[in-house]
Amino acid sequence: MNLILLGPPGAGKGTQSKLLSERFNIPQISTGDILRENVRDNTPLGQKAKDYMDRGVLVPDELVVKMVSERLNENDCSLGFILDGFPRNIEQAMALEETLEQDAKRIDHVIGIEVETEELIKRLSGRRVCKRCGAAYHVTFNPPSKEGLCDSCSGELYQRDDDKEETIVERLRVYDEQTLPLVEFYKERGLFRKIDGAGGVEDITSLIVGVIGK
Repeated sequence: MNLILLGPPGAGKGTQSKLLSERFNIPQISTGDILRENVRDNTPLGQKAKDYMDRGVLVPDELVVKMVSERLNENDCSLGFILDGFPRNIEQAMALEETLEQDAKRIDHVIGIEVETEELIKRLSGRRVCKRCGAAYHVTFNPPSKEGLCDSCSGELYQRDDDKEETIVERLRVYDEQTLPLVEFYKERGLFRKIDGAGGVEDITSLIVGVIGK
């Protein structure tokens, strides 16, 4: 079973991808992880990607697609995969479609997790990260025992720049502009399944499993 999870920042794609990966025993594939692994391993693609990342610009679609294609050809993807954070635009979706067709594969379901904008801002702006060990907290949903201090190492908690409200609003705008058109792209192919992402983690997982079963 080959799945794509779509949704704006803060919708819970990463959390649901991990849970579905464990449930169906298929790998969760994140473009962020792939980029970091290629850069860390100093692969030819990683060297090219690092040049763009060091300049603070987006890695071109062509490179990202090549990295994802290579990852999908690894043995652990033989029974299926879950794509988290890819594709991000129509061009990437078309390239993915072409790549899968060459291997006689296809996407089975595209799960769109939808959450109201106000809720997304609340989720993202409330995140705090430990400067020392990197542990993550949330001021509402997962607060530390002592305000501003990590439970694990007593390190100082801080708010990342990309979790500040003005940055979040811009990230959501970019999502609407670039990624939201994918909904129509996959609706035309009869693959899109809409999920309400406002409930609890387990409830959302149950909804996803339910639409996949149908």
